[in-house]
Amino acid sequence: MKFPAVPPLKRSFWMLSAEPDLQLPSPLSGNHRADVAIVGGGFVGLWTALTIKEHEPDCRVIVLEQDICGGGASGRNGGFVMSWWPKIQSLTSFCSTEQATFLATSAERAISELGEFCERHRIDASFKQKGWLWTATCKAHVDSWNATLAACERLGFHPFERLSREEVARRSGSDVHIAGVLERSNATVQPAALVRGMRRVALEAGIEIFENTPVSEIQPGRPVSLVTAGGRVEADRVVLATNAWSAAIPELSKLFVPVGSSIVVTEPLGPRLESLGWSGAEAITDSQLLVDYYRTTPDERIAFGKGTGSLSYGSKMGPVFSEDREGIALTEADLRRAYPMLHDALVTHSWSGPIDRTYDSLPVFGQIAGSDNIHYGIGWSGNGVGPSRLGGRILASLALGRKDPWSGCALVGRRCKPFPPEPVRYLGGSMVRKAVIRKERAELNGKPANQFDVLMARFAPAGLEDKA
Repeated sequence: MKFPAVPPLKRSFWMLSAEPDLQLPSPLSGNHRADVAIVGGGFVGLWTALTIKEHEPDCRVIVLEQDICGGGASGRNGGFVMSWWPKIQSLTSFCSTEQATFLATSAERAISELGEFCERHRIDASFKQKGWLWTATCKAHVDSWNATLAACERLGFHPFERLSREEVARRSGSDVHIAGVLERSNATVQPAALVRGMRRVALEAGIEIFENTPVSEIQPGRPVSLVTAGGRVEADRVVLATNAWSAAIPELSKLFVPVGSSIVVTEPLGPRLESLGWSGAEAITDSQLLVDYYRTTPDERIAFGKGTGSLSYGSKMGPVFSEDREGIALTEADLRRAYPMLHDALVTHSWSGPIDRTYDSLPVFGQIAGSDNIHYGIGWSGNGVGPSRLGGRILASLALGRKDPWSGCALVGRRCKPFPPEPVRYLGGSMVRKAVIRKERAELNGKPANQFDVLMARFAPAGLEDKA
């Protein structure tokens, strides 16, 4: 397996705020030996490393990161710490009732566990468990959540509460929001501060981390050899925690497609933010397929994101996944629509990022064919900040050969609907994306959508709740 060299992504507002003077460290050099090597130093890779050390303190764990820990999705997402209750229909489509309940309740519990982790290790990641508003911003989207709430109720759970139109408008600070439900368990976090704090905790636990160290080739065997520009790591077991960059591996690329998401951040709003009434620090998303997601920041800005669905031919990590001008323009336009009273507020930061989107918006775990000592977890679909804690448990158990509820859960080895090969993937995906944009623009303007666009939109992957 060979990996092409890719340039680092543009630094996000979160990373610039967390470590403004951060420099690339020296890469790995020479030959090294590990019990477990992890490729990828984001949330999934670091949670996996930390969990392995919890199980086996003497295990030698090496993490290889091509950029810096947090340079990828973990340091450039919206900072929404969400459960899997919004995805309960996807879970029950391939899980037993018991497994769906286990995964959904575990994902909800992971939210408060994250806050406890930050407190225990003194990570100042601005963790705030103030809930999530799932809203409608046009008549066509009202009650989009009904099927999800009904599925939760059939399992005996009631994580959401319905709000009046007036309450939704008050909590969100804009009467563009005409309906909604609240999930109280959800939180927000400064994602770059979290991943950099996790890096510190991992180093303190004896985990070896080599940043600025792209892996150019993985040579299967016993041990597995990981080749870098300056050296080599031989490991008994390997974990691939490479998110959208996993598209470079043909076996994995068919399971997901990298899609773009963009975020814009306003200048500090001060009293203007208070005057909106959005003072509860709730996270918010609307009900578009190309979803808008937004939250406030500790310094009184609005960070407003949009799952733009941007694609690249061959799923290559190019500029569209770092600074997508079209996607950023779409994102800012939706910010101005949601908060027209902020028409003159400056946007001071903007960036884009790739999301590893599966068809059903849930991850899949497994091992590379013919290599039972190379494990992977991919397909976080824009909702990895909280569930990555579970991913770390699953991958740690797989790497250590543990027989427990994590290695045996329904996400491991599941059959996923594959995406088509190129050129159908890019050309067809681009047609669907444009149809979705036209459909949703019509709906937001109170007009009937073109029936062709409605038909094409049905080919979009389920649950586009992108939070990156």
